[in-house]
Amino acid sequence: MEIVRAHDMGFCYGVRRAVDMMESAASERGEIATLGSIVHNPLVTERLAENGIAIVSTLEAAGERPIAITAHGVGPDVVEAIERQGLSVIDTTCPIVTRAQQWARKLNEEGYAVIVFGDPNHKEVRGILSWAGGRAIAVEDERGIERLPENLPSRVAVLVQTTHTEARFASFIRHLFETRMDRISELRVVNTLCNATTSQQAAAEELAREVDVIIVVGGRESANTRHLAEICSELGTPAHHIERADEIDPEWLAGVSRVGLTAGASTPDFSIDAVEDRLRELQAEAEASGTRQA
Repeated sequence: MEIVRAHDMGFCYGVRRAVDMMESAASERGEIATLGSIVHNPLVTERLAENGIAIVSTLEAAGERPIAITAHGVGPDVVEAIERQGLSVIDTTCPIVTRAQQWARKLNEEGYAVIVFGDPNHKEVRGILSWAGGRAIAVEDERGIERLPENLPSRVAVLVQTTHTEARFASFIRHLFETRMDRISELRVVNTLCNATTSQQAAAEELAREVDVIIVVGGRESANTRHLAEICSELGTPAHHIERADEIDPEWLAGVSRVGLTAGASTPDFSIDAVEDRLRELQAEAEASGTRQA
């Protein structure tokens, strides 16, 4: 059985930057607190916790410790609350997310009805909505277009969650214009997709066409990791999304000659390596069992 890695996968610049900043701060200042999960990967958060980086859900829980804003970013109301509390801030917001926040604020100030194509419950999207003064609308899929307010202003601007897929964003824009053409006088589209995520998606798609089955490694709460698995499945390649190496089911590998391996943007190298090691162990076990049976 051949194990083939995607040519682009794992930690993106934004995640690596956030982790490095937090580890450096903890090393210099002692224990710090992070407002919510650093990234959507439990293995990363577990390792950071060992280095004195604690996750808190409220500013009050941070006490007097420095507070880190995660790579997903927060709204301006949270930034103001941190400043009022007098806490030291470590802002690790991904620069690409910051760009989306700035566009949301600018477009809102210019009078556009701002739509964010993405998961309304995702931390990044909630932050972007907040930067638009709380007047933007998050739409998760094309069905959500039907639920847009009838009195929506005719000048519409659309942003996208940074980890979405190019194909779904393009389809959403087309459907929005086709179904609301009579009520839209101006449609402005700002591509706030992350290039790193887009590159990983293209690499996963390429790999899925070349293998019999594909293992996608990353946190279950990671949107970009879920999208990788969806892209592969839509091509007809069996795709299995796992967080840890011990989740691999040997049955997935039965009769497989080539297995693909890819990972989300918040998946560390050591996690990917552990999965590949486990695949090789299962391969050795299967070969040994076949030899005994022969």
